[in-house]
Amino acid sequence: MIHQYKSNGYNIVLDVNSGSVHVVDDLTYDIISEFENKSKEEIIDILKDKYSESDVIEAYAEVVDLKDQELLFTEDIYRQYLKDFKNRQTVVKALCLHIAHDCNLACKYCFAEEGEYHGRRALMSLEVGKKAIDFLIKNSGNRRNLEVDFFGGEPLMNWEVVKEIVRYGRSKEEIYNKNFRFTLTTNGVLLDDEVMEFVNKEMSNVVLSLDGRKEVNDAMRPFRNGKGSYDLIVPKFQKLADSRNQTDYYVRGTFTHDNLDFSKDVIHFADLGFKQMSIEPVVGEDSEKYAIKKEDLPKIMEEYDNLAKEYIKRHKEGRGFNFFHFMIDLEQGPCVAKRLSGCGSGTEYLAVTPWGDLYPCHQFVGQEEFLLGNVNEGITRQDICDEFKMCNVYAKDKCQDCFARYYCSGGCAANSYKFHGSITDAYDIGCEMQRKRIECSIMIKAALADEENQ
Repeated sequence: MIHQYKSNGYNIVLDVNSGSVHVVDDLTYDIISEFENKSKEEIIDILKDKYSESDVIEAYAEVVDLKDQELLFTEDIYRQYLKDFKNRQTVVKALCLHIAHDCNLACKYCFAEEGEYHGRRALMSLEVGKKAIDFLIKNSGNRRNLEVDFFGGEPLMNWEVVKEIVRYGRSKEEIYNKNFRFTLTTNGVLLDDEVMEFVNKEMSNVVLSLDGRKEVNDAMRPFRNGKGSYDLIVPKFQKLADSRNQTDYYVRGTFTHDNLDFSKDVIHFADLGFKQMSIEPVVGEDSEKYAIKKEDLPKIMEEYDNLAKEYIKRHKEGRGFNFFHFMIDLEQGPCVAKRLSGCGSGTEYLAVTPWGDLYPCHQFVGQEEFLLGNVNEGITRQDICDEFKMCNVYAKDKCQDCFARYYCSGGCAANSYKFHGSITDAYDIGCEMQRKRIECSIMIKAALADEENQ
């Protein structure tokens, strides 16, 4: 399977099954587009008015050589793993601890309903937190590296328990030969020097929630009294990012229908001095004013192109930044299982509520049909976990002819369920945006490599 496209002056050819990327001239690009369905003689005839016959013959031979090297038109070698996916034994390697079902902001697009998750406000007790750590250790098999993300609502509203859970986890590492990687997602309202000191000592990564420009952020991320949060949190985030040497954190925003010019928000992050950033499209019902609509896609595609060009420009000027969706590994990439199944929700990654219930991920919390069990009894609905094992690119019809399938791994199961009532479908608008981001990221790799070679 081949994907060809033109971007920012580059002719790019992706061999989907091998992952090989080729930046080619116009002649080779035209030959590849005809190669599978036309004979050599037919291709010569088709291109005779654009190129000399000798040039076509020479370029054709080069394409044949790439095919022989299994760098073009390669066979799908991953489908054989499908049977293994149905029967594979999985271990739990990551938990999302809902340390606080409460929040001090009232973000308008919040899927967690201002932290309540279709239920009641609650803070996780230390007892439940310890049982979650014990559950993870017990169900992680021989895996040594484990991850625990403190999530909400707003985790800093239950900060003392966060610290005690970290200490408890650390106390178990040597006993059970485990290594915990703790992470934190925060809106920054309660961030202070004491929190920063602990975070910098214990948290492998920190996600800082900010939507971009002041007017954009404050429109969607106000306090409950309607006042914006930007002025309070930005200086704190800048201090934290600097204290971590501009690594091991992300400023994470959300763009909506109301700020389709989101490339300006990413650039705003960079101008504030942040080096690690991400901005995600909101996922909302069509009835919501802020929701992204299909008719928004042309503008969104233009914005990703604009952002990619600015990204290249700033890197060449020595003031680059990292944008999460442009950071793909074209040389090694994730393992086969990860490429086929993605985040591992419902199997390797679970969410834990304040009272200890287990769900496939944070976006399913509160949907009782996906309640897997609890930290006391463990997983009691293995049938649901088995269903999530089949969330892979070969179980999804929409992935079969998609060039991006090994990069997005079939997309988000929660979004699929939200829009189609099935975890093995795909959120169509999200797919369109993901394909564009991957095209941009590959083009960026080509442009930066071109710069290095000059």
